[in-house]
Amino acid sequence: MAHSDMDGDSAQKIALVMELRSGGIDHKILSIIETMPREVFVPPLFRNRAYENAALPIASGQTISQPYIVAYMTQLLDLGPRMKVLEIGTGSGYQAAVLARLCRRVYTIERYRTLIRDAEMRFATLNIHNITTRFADGSKGWQEQAPFDRILMTAAAPEVPEALVDQLKDDGVLVGPIGPESAEQMIVRVRKTSTGILREDLMVTRFVPLVAGVAREV
Repeated sequence: MAHSDMDGDSAQKIALVMELRSGGIDHKILSIIETMPREVFVPPLFRNRAYENAALPIASGQTISQPYIVAYMTQLLDLGPRMKVLEIGTGSGYQAAVLARLCRRVYTIERYRTLIRDAEMRFATLNIHNITTRFADGSKGWQEQAPFDRILMTAAAPEVPEALVDQLKDDGVLVGPIGPESAEQMIVRVRKTSTGILREDLMVTRFVPLVAGVAREV
């Protein structure tokens, strides 16, 4: 049974990588998607769907983004090996794990204590040691570690958060979904320059909302 599961994973993974390649994802990111075990990041109930190009439910009413969106937003960041990256919304930890393969250090913030604890366990299991986690309000960023080369938001804000742009280095880039919870959102890329902010609206999308404060969990 385990062998057939592995065969199924391999076939699904190959199909996923081919789909992402046809969607314009570059070979470096495709290699990470291919070798990152997404099944580690999804609940057991959805284990057999780990390599579908689909968002899946995780704990605390949140989701793990579809692989194409993870790859696409990662590509938009244009990461380098010496960069320091801030992620807003750790979720399952999958996006942070992908980022960690491309930069020096990832700082990731999550408002659900359950999610951050589970993500930390996954990072340890996979021997990923360049991710620093924090249970906090992601809308405020991480002032003590600023400035960042790149910031990635994995939850949608109504407007580009000024607090996060302030924590970017000059020529730094922020990528994330912008728009109201109940209507169309847009993945945007914002570059901070010496003369102001350059914003590109790139793709219609749907994310969970960026909520201020930390969550109270039972």
